[in-house]
Amino acid sequence: DLAFVEELVIAANDFDLSVTKVGHGYLDLMVSDELDHGVLVPLYYLNTTMPGLPIVSISIDYGGFDEHYALGMAIQRASNFVPERVALIASGDLSHRLIPGAPAGYDPRGVDFDAKIKEIFDTGYFNELPKLDPSLIEAAGECGLRSIYALAGAFNGLEIKTKVLSYEGPFGVGYMVAEVYPGEPSPERASDPVRLAMYSLQQYFKLGHPVDPPANTPDELLNTRAGAFVCLKVDGDLRGCVGTIQPTQGNLAEEIMANAVQAATADPRFYPVIANEVARLQFSVDILEEPEPVHSESQLDPKVYGIIVKSGYRTGLLLPDIEGVDSVDRQIGIAKQKAGIGPSENVELYRFRVTRYE
Repeated sequence: DLAFVEELVIAANDFDLSVTKVGHGYLDLMVSDELDHGVLVPLYYLNTTMPGLPIVSISIDYGGFDEHYALGMAIQRASNFVPERVALIASGDLSHRLIPGAPAGYDPRGVDFDAKIKEIFDTGYFNELPKLDPSLIEAAGECGLRSIYALAGAFNGLEIKTKVLSYEGPFGVGYMVAEVYPGEPSPERASDPVRLAMYSLQQYFKLGHPVDPPANTPDELLNTRAGAFVCLKVDGDLRGCVGTIQPTQGNLAEEIMANAVQAATADPRFYPVIANEVARLQFSVDILEEPEPVHSESQLDPKVYGIIVKSGYRTGLLLPDIEGVDSVDRQIGIAKQKAGIGPSENVELYRFRVTRYE
């Protein structure tokens, strides 16, 4: 499927991944054009049941797990630019060390590794992958974990449904067959603002500095300006949240990207995010509408409106629909506290709506 190949190369470049075409006219890099075992086995069954199906074979390297997660994200992005439905086969073995006499020797922790991978697919909790003990991975003698990371990246930002069809360990090698399907994501979950925030942070940790919006950024993010907040969570717990009430960058795309980096590195409530946390982060982006003055607390609703409190040079902001903030009094109290304003001090009140993307 050459059309998909072209889109994948573009998407991979956006994620700063080095992806090279291998085939007729592309063999200048001393790279073999022979298909490896991990491709030939599933290809046999594909050709048996669906002959002539267009495919793209991607040979992974032994780079970092984060890079392979990003490869999966690039596959997801490329799939949005082709008309066909796309299926991804992540091929590879689990532990090669399950029993004495196994191909890579025996290690009792090989069984533990396979059990953990099976549990991740049973539950669909791909965010457990970065928590795997590196010593357990080494002991297992696996060869499929990078493929699994790419699979997880391909479903980044989506609800998923998983089902383990089989697991067995003959010959001391772990073989698992599982299905992963996207759930029913809302448009917000697959949104461009969230993808842009993720891209910004991934590039920041790869290159060590902020980057410009990618070439395929939608025009509506490049041609508008607005305040925006980017919030980061790990396993449902807040890890950083930084934003701007009014636009400070040239366009909304730059606003989101700048605030994503700030949320990870400059929220004083948390230690800075480190590189190996990035794959575990859940992102949300709030785009702010223009604030309007409030003349009565009856005009406030903490589920619908965020608020801004002002007293002199002190300003505090609280986003709407925050867990645990279920009354106007509590919303105002927290906003005052953030601004260093006393509970009994009079303030100017403003409300605003947001469009939230998760």
